[in-house]
Amino acid sequence: MKPQGWYRDPFGVHEDRYFSDGNPTKLVRDGTAEAYDEPPPGPLPGPLVEIPPSEPEGSSGLRRADDCESSPGGVGKRKPVMPVIEDPAAFYGPVN
Repeated sequence: MKPQGWYRDPFGVHEDRYFSDGNPTKLVRDGTAEAYDEPPPGPLPGPLVEIPPSEPEGSSGLRRADDCESSPGGVGKRKPVMPVIEDPAAFYGPVN
């Protein structure tokens, strides 16, 4: 299986480098900053060290705005702003 994803930069230029189909790409990462930097020419100088998938540093448990279900204790569950009107005549009055 060819390496795919983030690995420690085997060239030692950056903290991490993205690999696609077994090849180093220009996408690099140092801390939380991502940038482009072409890999040096030539073969890889050493073995690849895979980075375990995890939340990015400093994410502080970010969630999607529409992810109310995973809220602890139900905090953040959305409630309707207005009640559902089943009988428009009761709300607007009789229609002539």
